[in-house]
Amino acid sequence: CAGRQPDAVIACVGGGSNAMGIFYPYLSHTKVKLIGVEAAGEGLDTPRHAASINGGKVGVLHGNRTYVLQNSDGQIQETHSVSAGLDYPGVGPEHAWLHDSKRATYVAVDDNAALDAFGKCCRLEGIMPALESAHALAYAATLAPTLSRESILLVCLSGRGDKDMHTVAEYTGIAL
Repeated sequence: CAGRQPDAVIACVGGGSNAMGIFYPYLSHTKVKLIGVEAAGEGLDTPRHAASINGGKVGVLHGNRTYVLQNSDGQIQETHSVSAGLDYPGVGPEHAWLHDSKRATYVAVDDNAALDAFGKCCRLEGIMPALESAHALAYAATLAPTLSRESILLVCLSGRGDKDMHTVAEYTGIAL
């Protein structure tokens, strides 16, 4: 409907399957930026996150050589994210390749920013996004003000948020 490709495609990345689903059609459109958003949890400076690319190192998980959260002995580290769907200690090898080839950029959004984006999307758009997708929305909200008004951002909403209502209530102190 815009008559042109988006300037950027933004999707959350845990293992990365939903992000690859939306990135794939744009791989050959090199002017379209691909942005994966990982779960920074309580912060990348803490051990309580699930950002395998931003906070991990190359290792092997489930037979794949990729970016993995691991300790100094190479053992898989426990992860944390407000979103159960992003709470994974590795990332698919396609994302490792996109990162290493610099075709995609990977950023991280913490729990608080994701919860804020979840609430804003509910209030302003009437859409209850999955907490996974709220990470992508949070980054889009940070990126958008730095772009021209003509810029087009395509944000992947990969799931429904009704499954996350108990988690949101717990984190925000709402009694159900």
